[in-house]
Order: sequence, then structure tokens, then C-alpha cells
Amino acid sequence: MLLPFKEKFPMLGKGNFIAGTAVVIGDVVLGDESSVWFNSVIRGDVNFIRIGSRTNIQDGCILHVTNGKFPLVIGNYVTVGHNATVHGCTVKDNVLIGMGAVVLDNSLINSNSIVGAGSVVKENFTIPEGVLAAGVPAKIIRDLTKLEIEKIAQSAEGYVSYSKEYLVIENGIKNV
Repeated sequence: MLLPFKEKFPMLGKGNFIAGTAVVIGDVVLGDESSVWFNSVIRGDVNFIRIGSRTNIQDGCILHVTNGKFPLVIGNYVTVGHNATVHGCTVKDNVLIGMGAVVLDNSLINSNSIVGAGSVVKENFTIPEGVLAAGVPAKIIRDLTKLEIEKIAQSAEGYVSYSKEYLVIENGIKNV
């Protein structure tokens, strides 16, 4: 469901899949071939949200912002795992945010990184490029291998494929 807020409407790119039970509200821009899965809420009401291309917001995620302070900016080829909460922060390209993770205000997740499932990235924390961060609160665990970094992009590509299958089912379109 797409809803306006104070005359701001969500803007979609080409080839987006928005599940029927997902809600996208207000000042939200979604890049090409990105997807928002079942029961997720993306609420750009009191600040803006920008989501890059080929990014997937999996089932049950909450994406929100901080009034007048922190928008939410998510890059390309990002996977936000099931039931994660991402709030008023910046997530660069090719990042995996694990299932049930919480990423708080004014934090920065640099490219080619993973936030482990169930982790809490506290306010104002920066995760460097190319690392695994995990725990409560999240700490830098180690550098990622080249193979692990490649798998982040593969995860995002997998969800582009899934979303095309759902678009076929939803719309009866043959060559999406």
C-alpha cells in the first residue's frame, strides 16, 4: 500500500515489487528493481527516506526517520533481513543487515559490510567498509572475505529474481 503524508507521495522506480501487506508512506523514493516484502513499513513522514536500486526490504521490517534530524538513506544492492529495524541512518552500497538487527539514529554502515542477525548498532556508530559487525551492542568482529562480499550482492540479486516472479503472479505479466 502506498500512502501520501502531508502532500508527499512515495515515488517508485522501474520494476519495483511492493507486497500487498507492505506500507510505504510519505517522502520515500525507491530505486529501480527494489522490493518491499510482506508486512514491512517504510514511513517517510517526519523526514525523507531514499532507497537505492536492487535493494530488498524483507518481511516485517520497520524503516523510519527522526523528525528534523536524521533521514534514512539506503544504497544499492542492500539486503535488509526479515524483521530488522533501520532508523534515521545511512547504509551504503552492498550491505547485508541481518534478520532482527536494529540500526539506530545517525549510524553509518559502510559498503561491503554485514551487520549480524539480532545485532544492535547503537546511535552515532560507524561500521567501516568490508567488515562483519555483530552483537549487542554491535562491535567489529573481523574483515570479510572476498567471497563473503560477493555473496552480499548475490543475495540482493536473488531478491530481484524473486520479485520478478511475484510481479508475474500479481500482474499476470509474462516477460517482466
